[in-house]
Amino acid sequence: MVFSSHIFLFYFLPAALLLYYLVPRRAKHAVLTIVSYSFYGWANPLFVFLLLFSTVVDYFCGLVMVFRGFKWHGPIALLEKDIPRERIQRVALIVSICTNLGLLGFFKYFNFGVENMNAIAEWLDMPWLRLDLAFKVTLPLGISFYTFQSMSYSIDVYRGKAKALKNFIDFACYVSMFPQLVAGPIIRFSEVADQLIRRSLTVQKFARGVAFISLGLTKKILLANPCGKIAEVAFEATFLMPGDAWYGVTAYAFQIYFDFSAYTDMAIGLGLMLGFVFPKNFNSPYLSESITDFWQRWHISLSSWLRDYLYIPLGGNRKGLARTYANLTIVMLLGGLWHGASWNFVIWGGIHGLLLGFERLCGKTSLYHRLPRALRIGATFLIVLFTWVFFRAPDVHSALNYIGSMLGMISVPENAALVGGILYKPYYVGTFCITAAITWFGIQTWDWTRTINIRKAVIIIILFALSIVVLTTQAFNPFIYFIF
Repeated sequence: MVFSSHIFLFYFLPAALLLYYLVPRRAKHAVLTIVSYSFYGWANPLFVFLLLFSTVVDYFCGLVMVFRGFKWHGPIALLEKDIPRERIQRVALIVSICTNLGLLGFFKYFNFGVENMNAIAEWLDMPWLRLDLAFKVTLPLGISFYTFQSMSYSIDVYRGKAKALKNFIDFACYVSMFPQLVAGPIIRFSEVADQLIRRSLTVQKFARGVAFISLGLTKKILLANPCGKIAEVAFEATFLMPGDAWYGVTAYAFQIYFDFSAYTDMAIGLGLMLGFVFPKNFNSPYLSESITDFWQRWHISLSSWLRDYLYIPLGGNRKGLARTYANLTIVMLLGGLWHGASWNFVIWGGIHGLLLGFERLCGKTSLYHRLPRALRIGATFLIVLFTWVFFRAPDVHSALNYIGSMLGMISVPENAALVGGILYKPYYVGTFCITAAITWFGIQTWDWTRTINIRKAVIIIILFALSIVVLTTQAFNPFIYFIF
């Protein structure tokens, strides 16, 4: 079930909100948990057991970390021996991390590992090394998000930055909240710990939540989906003229930004309607003036998670320049692999890691930092476009061919111009231009919805109605980050 669907907007959401508002405060978390598990199990009920397993493990690990009464009764020893509390905490943390990473590793990377093992066997001409398995592992929705979210709880409790929850329903509610369950943003426990205890349901929050949902739906249906069709045609074409290739990858840059930020807007809006305030996840990333700036604006919940739970524990920038660059590269390689089991994602992350390291070498600035601001933004966007090719293309070979088309390095037959008949339909070109204007000159949803007046309310209603009308005619309606 996706947010941009009639069944969610007109059936699931009204029923969920009605139940949530009707029950007394002490039962709200239980109702929200049941609703969230129903939402998650809609596509495949079996995935619910993975979510529940991860939740149970981290809940008990959190309790173990704060429990003080552990003693070991040896089978022969007559005297009780206290177990050092630090050791118990460390073991609980290791269990939590290994469980979550184990689930993520198996379900996300098992098929990838088998494919690479078979490729190596073929390259070495050793057929006995092949793993000819009769099954493939299905990737559960949102596993990359809820495992990271659940791990943040265990790590924060271990570090003493959060108090362990005694009530299992409260913790299950935190992990499974349907607004951000399957595609983020990654909500850390510390960001909602107090809200789980007390929060307010106000008309202002509800109104802003409706605005977030409406504008998110607008970005998704009216902007991201048409740009996605342009990108799909371009990336699936056998040959492309250079101009068409640039048009296609730029459309994909718009698609992935408006698609993911739309989902985030709707998640934030749903949270507000439930009384929760989730943090901002995007800050006009295509206005970045360097790659360092880009990662402070793009998918903020992931980049900050990687910084606080991976980069800093690895040593951050505290152990010399060489170690700093190595840490940046490792974090971005793993960040790329987090997005998907493909060498394309590893390359994408590796390029960003190298660029971040190079900019740190230059004092956290780019080589073009002396250029006027508009040119700095343009140069950064240009670099990001090249990296998006690896993110979008199905494999490395296709990505290199696409870049070759962008640079005019591939011989193109005359009939390649026919692709333009699809790419440059007035509807697609018009949407592309509007999307570009909003990208660089528009106001962010977060800022625009701070106050809701009559004029804004009318705009919101019109955009929502228009989005619903267009939604009924669109067959192309994916959320990109659902596959991560």
